[in-house]
Amino acid sequence: MDGYAVRAEGLEKRYGEKRALDGFDLAVREGTVHGLLGPNGAGKTTAVRILSTLVRLDGGRATVAGLDVVRQSREVRARIGLTGQYAAVDEVLTGRQNLEMFGRLFHLGGKRAKLRATELLEQFDLTDAADKGVGKYSGGMRRRLDLAASMILAPAVLFLDEPTTGLDPRSRGEVWESVRALVASGTTVLLTTQYLEEADKLASHITVIDQGRAIADDTPDGLKNRVGGDRIEVVVAERSEIPRVVKAVARVSDGEPEADETELRVHAPVTDRVSALTDVARTLQDEGVRVEDIGLRRPSLDDVFLRLTGHRTEKEAAV
Repeated sequence: MDGYAVRAEGLEKRYGEKRALDGFDLAVREGTVHGLLGPNGAGKTTAVRILSTLVRLDGGRATVAGLDVVRQSREVRARIGLTGQYAAVDEVLTGRQNLEMFGRLFHLGGKRAKLRATELLEQFDLTDAADKGVGKYSGGMRRRLDLAASMILAPAVLFLDEPTTGLDPRSRGEVWESVRALVASGTTVLLTTQYLEEADKLASHITVIDQGRAIADDTPDGLKNRVGGDRIEVVVAERSEIPRVVKAVARVSDGEPEADETELRVHAPVTDRVSALTDVARTLQDEGVRVEDIGLRRPSLDDVFLRLTGHRTEKEAAV
């Protein structure tokens, strides 16, 4: 597989007049978590559906585990797992019964299905809850069971489409730990998510998609470096103080300070972070400027997303 578990070149998909994918390219290395980020309607889910053989492409070419998704779709399906935004497990059945049922659906036979269910319950730390009805599971437990179901055939590639949507932070953390364990065992994961923190923590590489095209592809740190290095940030008590803060920050910054009069915030890129912070703090104190907060920060993936797509993620905008 030349070191890549997933490759896509010039993918196209149209729904009537709408182009869901418009020449989309992707390359996912084996044994990694690769994040696919983009706003709603950017083409993330369409890309996953094509790569998992659920939707037929209109143009381009894609391979998964070295197999063509169109000509070898049956073989591809035997090598992949897919977990969507919502749990596919049956709440009436127990965790064990769910996994045994999936095993039989995948033609493992009764004995092998039972054995595989036991292995997965242990792998995903669900043994103690194995014989409880899934309706009594927490959100995090349900998602872990859903992940376990997608691993029945020990797939080479796992597609996770918004796997932690609707979960509380603790449950998201539980799912993250399960994903890390899967990758450590050799599984390749393609992750789509609206939580940029999730991509930052899990993915070793990220592709940003917008309007059906890949507009950036790099490591999380590489993407952040595109926005710039460290920035000094000052929040003042009153709008009238902003001009003096801009002047003080301009003396130590590597670029033109930006002022947000709504949030009463001034920020600018700096190279010598400690010296810049000390100098600005001293200057503002000497001039009697009332400062609510002052500090240094690295660019986040939120900054990258805003810079590349021109708008914030749905999760951030909803806050």
